[in-house]
Amino acid sequence: MKVHVNRFADDFKLKVVQEYLETSISRKDLMIKYQIRGHNCINNWIRKFGLSKPEPSEIDLLRTMKKETENSAKEQELELKIKQLEAALEHEKLRTLALNTMIDIAERDLKIPIRKKSGAKR
Repeated sequence: MKVHVNRFADDFKLKVVQEYLETSISRKDLMIKYQIRGHNCINNWIRKFGLSKPEPSEIDLLRTMKKETENSAKEQELELKIKQLEAALEHEKLRTLALNTMIDIAERDLKIPIRKKSGAKR
């Protein structure tokens, strides 16, 4: 009787090991999914790459850190709104500068006061 030996590339082995470590899929399910025949292959691959399954406390810590770094849809929407408002503000600053420059030129060339004088009238 011939024994069929599967030979897998290292990148495939690493992909399977990472999927096992990062998800809740069991070794048996991965063996069925990827048609791996050896009962101890995934454990051997884990040792080969020097990896280990994280402890539940480490998983909780990673999930917490991931939640803190990810922005919710509402936060992303608000950040987009802030960028739009900053762009509108910059546009209005340029518009105000252009209008002030036009008034200065008109007052200088036409010699007429356009701006109101500050101060209270008595």
